[in-house]
Amino acid sequence: MDNGDLEGGGGDLAFHGKGGRKYSPVGAHDRAVLEMSSMDPGSSSDSKSCVRKNNAGTVGNLDSDGREGSNPENGGANGPYQEHKLELFGFDSLVSILGLKSMTGEQAPALSSPRDGEDVSITSGQPKPSAVKMGTMMGVFVPCLQSILGIIYYIRFSWIVGMGGIGDALLLVSLCGLCTFLTGISLSAIATNGAMKGGGPYYLIGRALGPEVGVSIGLCFFLGNAVAGALYVLGAVETFLKALPSAGIFTETTTKVNGTVSEPIQSISTHDLQIYGIVVTIILCFIVFGGVKMINRVAPAFLIPVLFSIFCIFIGIFLAKKDDPAPGVTGLSLESFKDNWSSDYKNTNSAGIPDAEGNVHWNFHALVGLFFPAVTGIMAGSNRSASLEDTQRSIPIGTLAATLTTTGLYLVSVLLFGAVATRDKLLTDRLLTATIAWPFPAIIHIGIILSTLGAALQSLTGAPRLLAAISNDDILPVLNYFKVAEGSEPYMATLFTAFICMGCVIIGNLDLITPTVTMFFLLCYSGVNLSCFLLDLLDAPSWRPRWKFHHWSFSLLGASLCIVIMFLISWSFTVVSLALASLIYYYVSIKGKAGDWGDGFKSAYFQLALRSLRSLGANQVHPKNWYPIPLIFCRPWGKLPENVPCHPKLADFANCMKKKGRGMSIFINILDGDYHERAEDAKAACKQLDTYINYKNCEGVAEIVVAPNMSEGFRGVVQTMGLGNLKPNIVVMRYPEIWRRENLKEIPGRFVGIINDCIVANKAVVIVKGLDEWPNEYQRQYGTIDLYWIVRDGGLMLLLSQLLLTKESFESCKIQVFCIAEEDTDAEGLKADVKKFLYDLRMQAEVFVIAIKSWDVQPENGSQPDESKEAFTAAQQRVADYLAEIKETAKKEGTPLMADGKPVIVNEQQVEKFLYTTLKLNSTILRYSRMAAVVLVSLPPPPVSHPAYCYMEYMDLLVDNLPRLLMVRGYRRDVVTLFT
Repeated sequence: MDNGDLEGGGGDLAFHGKGGRKYSPVGAHDRAVLEMSSMDPGSSSDSKSCVRKNNAGTVGNLDSDGREGSNPENGGANGPYQEHKLELFGFDSLVSILGLKSMTGEQAPALSSPRDGEDVSITSGQPKPSAVKMGTMMGVFVPCLQSILGIIYYIRFSWIVGMGGIGDALLLVSLCGLCTFLTGISLSAIATNGAMKGGGPYYLIGRALGPEVGVSIGLCFFLGNAVAGALYVLGAVETFLKALPSAGIFTETTTKVNGTVSEPIQSISTHDLQIYGIVVTIILCFIVFGGVKMINRVAPAFLIPVLFSIFCIFIGIFLAKKDDPAPGVTGLSLESFKDNWSSDYKNTNSAGIPDAEGNVHWNFHALVGLFFPAVTGIMAGSNRSASLEDTQRSIPIGTLAATLTTTGLYLVSVLLFGAVATRDKLLTDRLLTATIAWPFPAIIHIGIILSTLGAALQSLTGAPRLLAAISNDDILPVLNYFKVAEGSEPYMATLFTAFICMGCVIIGNLDLITPTVTMFFLLCYSGVNLSCFLLDLLDAPSWRPRWKFHHWSFSLLGASLCIVIMFLISWSFTVVSLALASLIYYYVSIKGKAGDWGDGFKSAYFQLALRSLRSLGANQVHPKNWYPIPLIFCRPWGKLPENVPCHPKLADFANCMKKKGRGMSIFINILDGDYHERAEDAKAACKQLDTYINYKNCEGVAEIVVAPNMSEGFRGVVQTMGLGNLKPNIVVMRYPEIWRRENLKEIPGRFVGIINDCIVANKAVVIVKGLDEWPNEYQRQYGTIDLYWIVRDGGLMLLLSQLLLTKESFESCKIQVFCIAEEDTDAEGLKADVKKFLYDLRMQAEVFVIAIKSWDVQPENGSQPDESKEAFTAAQQRVADYLAEIKETAKKEGTPLMADGKPVIVNEQQVEKFLYTTLKLNSTILRYSRMAAVVLVSLPPPPVSHPAYCYMEYMDLLVDNLPRLLMVRGYRRDVVTLFT
């Protein structure tokens, strides 16, 4: 049916669902379509316009062409108008479907809003028929069986039984089978915990352990598949040359058996393997370029010769007699079984023929490396997840059934091979399966060649798609060359895979390639087991696999077996493979693009953080374990460009408050307005601030709060920010140097309010003056760090000075401590006490005691610098004018004296005393620390019932002419300790 038929179908377009319910197609002016098309996602302000458009759209009824149709009473195409049952919730079933698609990762079609006055028509098209889905048998069991049963069983298994004996061969099969069975259980659990996309084990591991681990193991698994393709090609070529010796180009050699000359044993030349292997690889690449459809049509035919050849082998074993069909064959004999029970490890040449002077020594460890590729292939079902009808049922059943079937076949074959021939026959006749097969050996040769070529074809098909899946995730920019569009063939990845396969074929030695394949596959299997172990142990709410027969202990045992087998095979190959995976991991972590896939490590970090938070408790942290957690107030005074989320030097200062980068900073910004109206603005500002933090390489988080005004927002932040003992303990902000220049009259009240809020909330305060001049990490400072210690602050000022010394910019500076005391104080005793205190704190600093005369004395002529006297006189005049203004206002309005909306009490003599105090302290700092790299001074608290304007005048007089100053106020606890 074409589109024309659909457009003209009208009422015939209805179709029936389950239960006989009748559905009609959605028309162009259907209520649901209009409602969705006029809705701006994420915006609640457009809902009224949506309702108005809906009401306007219900005047007439339209057919499927968008033309005005018959009335509802006359049985229009869409039937009578029905009220939506979910209208109260603001969405209908169409929205629900789109939401579910987005949850599964599918891209929902974008709905465009029709312009006013436009007629919108939606033409129905026949939906594309979905691809045929495969079930458990053809989709998982058969591919796994075909991948597992391969070249090793035909041309190496009888040799393994002869070399290791029946006992070690049974142990070998059991060990490898248990490893893959436990991996199959872990794979089943992860695969049934949600929808799967392309990439097979890479997708599962990456989503469980993170993109770094996923890419590193995924690339190793890709290399394993590419090398396995070479393994299968060489197996097919070796079988072909063994069946047709005349096809060999180079002369074959004779070998010795146990030091005595025996009958000539034909050995295939390595050069023949290389030449024929390259030719076969090129032919297979042309087939792969033909597309996956061609491969899927041919692949099922490869399994029939395999099964038939195995059947012929078993028939031949039961029909075999002594020296029939060849010398050394004993038939099923108990005597042969006893003789072959024990192991007989010996040296062989590179072709595997026993030779006392051979350079290859075999033991159980080496046999594990040789045999393990015969149990790989359990990932074949998960690699086809996109083509499975029910992945959560097919993958567990098909994978585990194939694993148990092949393991049982191997165990039975060990017993039969050990009883059917002598040990010499098992070791010298590497194609014993063809020798004893019924009715003639050619069946086995054909079966081996077809099965190995089919497996090689699957490897050359799966490996490029795995590489393309890694590239499409856009984690590593270097892999962008292998990206492919959805549904396209990965031609570049196929060429790269073929290049690797040919390189391994040139090596030409099957026994040297198999350990490499083993390591890569074991690394992948250990990643799957560790993924399931982590997810099972964390048991996050999203961990709900349908496959219930799993436990974290099984996964841990499977991962341990994988690691043990890797070291049993070869510790050198193990170290190389782990080093390669580690290098890829390091490269991805450095060069890769960050992605949040909801991996298990994030869940582990979350649970670890919760456990650590609970273990910290609600009590105060001991001073030895105290860390500064600064709350960085980014824009308290405004006057920054809108596109600048924070002062550029605040992050540099925040880094100076951490020792070796340890600790967390919270960058806070407050937006004025209504939360409902500015929620989207807050999200955008938070993203912008977070980008700024990352750019400055500062460990911290960004928080944006919407509040009616700055003061209320900060009051809420200082009360609620943080959890338990992980609340911010220091509030950091810049000094409002611009308030008088810009005539910002609201700044004094806001400044005093913030300090008072911090005092009430028991937060320390650090105010930075001269932030524009603060050095970055590359600007080295010289001179001194001067501390003017006036009041007890729990050692916060001392600790901050030590933290500054740990930074490269201040490491060349020395610390000077100035103790400000009254004139009648014992200066020498105070100095000795402070030195002893600093010594016990393991802090090196030079101590000075400065005795200042009584604050009540007015400055005498010549006792202060001219600029200080001018600043003092100007401050006096401004304070006098301000007090006169508020007094005049109170007199006119007949109210008590008010400032900043609060009643105040003004003692003019006290105000003048405070002005002189700050003047005296400023003059002292200028006298001793004019050339200091940075000055730290105790921050005086705002006097109670004092106008905020007066306090700002005190502060301006204190910081006058000081280029870089930190005003520090501690809180009611110690942050340093004398004891270990």
